[in-house]
Amino acid sequence: MPRALIPLAVGAFAIGCTEFVIMGLLPQIGADLGASIPAMGILITAYAIGVMVGAPAMTALSTWLTTKQTLITLMAVFAAGNLLAALAPNYQVMLVARVVASLAHGSFFGVGAIAARRAVPAHKATQAISLMFTGLTLANVIGVPLGTFVGQQFDWRWVFGGIAVLGLVTILTLRVYLPEEGIRIELRTELGAFRKSQVWIGLGVTTISFGSLFAVYSYITPILTEHTGLGGTAITVVLAVFGIGTTIGTVVGGRLGDRYGMRMVAVGLLITAVLLATFTFTSYSLWSAVATLVAFGAVMFALGPAVQNKIIIAAGSGGSLVSAANQGAFNVANALGAALGAYVINVGWGYGATMWVGAGLAALGAVMVTVNGLVDRSRTSKALRELVAA
Repeated sequence: MPRALIPLAVGAFAIGCTEFVIMGLLPQIGADLGASIPAMGILITAYAIGVMVGAPAMTALSTWLTTKQTLITLMAVFAAGNLLAALAPNYQVMLVARVVASLAHGSFFGVGAIAARRAVPAHKATQAISLMFTGLTLANVIGVPLGTFVGQQFDWRWVFGGIAVLGLVTILTLRVYLPEEGIRIELRTELGAFRKSQVWIGLGVTTISFGSLFAVYSYITPILTEHTGLGGTAITVVLAVFGIGTTIGTVVGGRLGDRYGMRMVAVGLLITAVLLATFTFTSYSLWSAVATLVAFGAVMFALGPAVQNKIIIAAGSGGSLVSAANQGAFNVANALGAALGAYVINVGWGYGATMWVGAGLAALGAVMVTVNGLVDRSRTSKALRELVAA
């Protein structure tokens, strides 16, 4: 791993911890701050909204900074938000702290993906992005379970204080390992990238395709509880195994993405659709449910780096803002998938219906990628014919 990728992976790990660890600590934080569980749930929603707003806004505001300075500034904002959370005297301050921390999330991943690509030869760009994203998946395997244990057994404030320290470690390693290239974001160029149809298609693919992930994963605990009878610690173990699958998928997907590009994404989405359709049957048996779930996580997370790299390429010279916007699209996918899953459950179709929703979104994503690829090849062939004719 190039040394420049180390701070990016550490920062991704810290961000993954702060986003997801709160879900296991809601009762403890709520009891300490005198807030109800529904009110505590707003902390999760506020974080997601902050990511969607902060991804393009923070990137646009950093036009006077270099890439290295932007990443350091973003991580300083992130660390400050988590420190404020650790010291929050009441619910209102905690809500502000979560929003502050979330503002840096999407932009760090967006600008970080650009920095990761620059750290390696062009033919390894997707692998570089995948290694950065591995920090996020490892957060779910190591950071979140550890943080949940510390918060439940000792004090939840130590968890956010520890994440703030991770933010400082990221800043220090960014200063040491990330080269200073003097490249700054030009806002006019960045905004101009959004006039390209391929950029919007890429954002649409992210929203639809990863909506399939969250249509199922958002309800994975009640699915496993109702279908297999699992509960408590056993669910935690299954989710940890799922996290291992996503980590392996992210690493392998980086290599396959560099070799096969969006063809790998189209095939992966079709496989996902089949896996989720299969899950409607295998989810009733423990071992088959775990096997299907792990395969599902590995395939879906293998696609993320390839999609991120493709949208940066589509943006051309204005890739930072588009790259950050793709992180916003990922959070829109989160909201879309969870909302559609909630709808089919509320109308009485059961948890199995969430899997069909996910399968449908994955299949639609595969169609979008395939059609777009055919159009791209048609345009390329036409351009070559015109060049030869000239």
